[in-house]
Amino acid sequence: MSDLDPLEKILLEEGMVTPQQLQEAREEHVRTGKSVSRALVDFGFVKEEEVFQALGRRLGMETVHLKELDIPPQVIKTISPSTAKLYGVLPIRARGHDVTVAMADPFNPTILDDLRFLLGCEIHAVISSEEDVFAAIDKYYGEAEESLDELLGEIDAQVTATAEEESGAVDVASLQELAREAPVVKLVNLILLQAIKDRSSDIHLEPFEKEFKVRCRVDGALYEMVPPPKRLSLAMTSRIKVMADMDIAERRLPQDGRIQLNVSGRNVDLRVSSLPTQFGESIVMRILDKTVVSLELNQLGLREDHLKMIEEMIEKPNGIVIVTGPTGSGKTTTLYSCLKKVNSIDSKIITTEDPVEYEIDGIMQIPVKSEIGLTFARALRAILRQDPDRIMVGEIRDIETAQIAVQASLTGHLVFTTLHTNDAAGCITRLVDMGVEPFLITSTLEAAIAQRLVRKICENCKEAITPGQHFMEQLNLNPEQIRGIQFYQGKGCPQCNKTGYRGRTAAYEILRVTEPIRQLILERAPAVFLKQKARELGMRTLREDALLKLYDGLTTFEEVVKET
Repeated sequence: MSDLDPLEKILLEEGMVTPQQLQEAREEHVRTGKSVSRALVDFGFVKEEEVFQALGRRLGMETVHLKELDIPPQVIKTISPSTAKLYGVLPIRARGHDVTVAMADPFNPTILDDLRFLLGCEIHAVISSEEDVFAAIDKYYGEAEESLDELLGEIDAQVTATAEEESGAVDVASLQELAREAPVVKLVNLILLQAIKDRSSDIHLEPFEKEFKVRCRVDGALYEMVPPPKRLSLAMTSRIKVMADMDIAERRLPQDGRIQLNVSGRNVDLRVSSLPTQFGESIVMRILDKTVVSLELNQLGLREDHLKMIEEMIEKPNGIVIVTGPTGSGKTTTLYSCLKKVNSIDSKIITTEDPVEYEIDGIMQIPVKSEIGLTFARALRAILRQDPDRIMVGEIRDIETAQIAVQASLTGHLVFTTLHTNDAAGCITRLVDMGVEPFLITSTLEAAIAQRLVRKICENCKEAITPGQHFMEQLNLNPEQIRGIQFYQGKGCPQCNKTGYRGRTAAYEILRVTEPIRQLILERAPAVFLKQKARELGMRTLREDALLKLYDGLTTFEEVVKET
């Protein structure tokens, strides 16, 4: 049996369950969303006590039954509600600087390291069932979402915004003092840590007239965190600007900075942008975490035929490959994956990007700096004098960049780039509109690839559903087309923050520039005709590719309708 989790492996190796029983429990898990261990207990294949004892023996940890404990309020207060819910831990004992917690996931040692940092004390762990831990968290913390209760209480007494600060007459020394307050440091660290743990791509700190919002973008959707009091906005923005090496006294002009963190042994890069608004500075942090983004071509969600097409294209000696889609549709990740695939000792690869998002060993990467005149076009001209084999241009924004990219292709270079259009055929008409001659496009363009990201159903709480009639109508599907296909959705669980989704995959539309397409380009045919001809030649549209992911049980009707 493949893909066993550590607990399933232990139960099999200890001879406590058979492979057949485990398979039944896994099917129950898919059907109902309950954990595999709970399904095994419910079926009577194994006793809950025996599961704990086996785990305790293997991991050398004490086992506890939370239902039998009565935990004092002062012990519960050692860990805030959000930390307990985020990590799936419950404090059960506290003596001096030692806190003992019951863990829902004893196989994740980084949880203990994070707790030691956040609480500033020694943490010991015991094992309890996942179900019991979350039931106890609900019992002791209730609906409390004040994730930063204790910290906010500490700060209340120490941090207040003065009239001078609100009016803009800021004393730099007092700002630095605000940014150095231990509770403010802990508060910002906890927000960053929680966002990174939740696999957020961005953190937004937004000042309004009477409130200060903190929101995180996870899998393309924004979720609000517990808002700190408005008076903390100055202290928190100052702290982030100090971490990002920005000028804390300058609050009238936009600024950019960078924070590098080491979270659980992995390096995480944060790009920080500040923007002055009517009620204070808005801060947005883009989180670049290599462990979240896979730069392997076969991990992007490409089907076998699409993967083969792209692998053929990126091995060509010259030509242009354009990836298109809106902001945040994964274009850069696709291009990085292509470059990584062809990155070898006998090939010189140079990129120009705005900004450089991920460093790849063996590739020369140039950040664009428009403010000093280093534009895509100017960087591209310089790159051509550096004897490259393959070139990546972050984006074609103007006719000058487009023409140099075409020249680079004609002189024997393979060029990868991006454009903002709605579909693959739109790339071609966009280049013509920019002023690139159709005969140059037909001579150089290998393919236009459009893509969108759809959220994947959380595997932990996946359940089978019957599709609603309105979705069938929106996607032009009839009962005959979907006969025998099982559809799913996520019920919502702690692992996916109750959203039902965890992670994303891409839907692709690949338009190869073949002879019939070249003829249409030379005739300056509109995008709709190009798309029609490409479909006749076998191209799959974004919607059709997303539907295949729906049929495979990877995503939901809502995502296909929303994104394609």
